[in-house]
Amino acid sequence: MGADQAKTAAEVGDLLFAVVNLARHLGANPEGILRDTNRKFERRFASIERALAARGKSPKDASLAEMDALWDEAKAAEKP
Repeated sequence: MGADQAKTAAEVGDLLFAVVNLARHLGANPEGILRDTNRKFERRFASIERALAARGKSPKDASLAEMDALWDEAKAAEKP
């Protein structure tokens, strides 16, 4: 890891530490929140993969714009 990467990693670590402390201050469980967020990401990405498969594509064959649009669709489908 170069000096710039090490500095960036240290800054990101500081940011993560601050966010964890904020969550705790607000009475939230930061680990639980991160787990829930990861599950949400996995659900939405699986939805993108299914939609692309229905078009005969995989994520590597799709454009970023196409994947962003499918992400927005997956997100909207989760709202009540």
